[in-house]
Amino acid sequence: MPNQPKTPHKSFRIPPELYSAAQAKAARQGRTLTDVVKELLQSYVDSTD
Repeated sequence: MPNQPKTPHKSFRIPPELYSAAQAKAARQGRTLTDVVKELLQSYVDSTD
């Protein structure tokens, strides 16, 4: 997204097969993997313990 401010890069380890499957599913849905991860993390943070 060219008009959005950049956010810092973060890294984590993930099995290659999980990454590939998630990337493929996101692409089929017309989404980026970054958007999927941000949405899932936000849901995790917003959930009650």
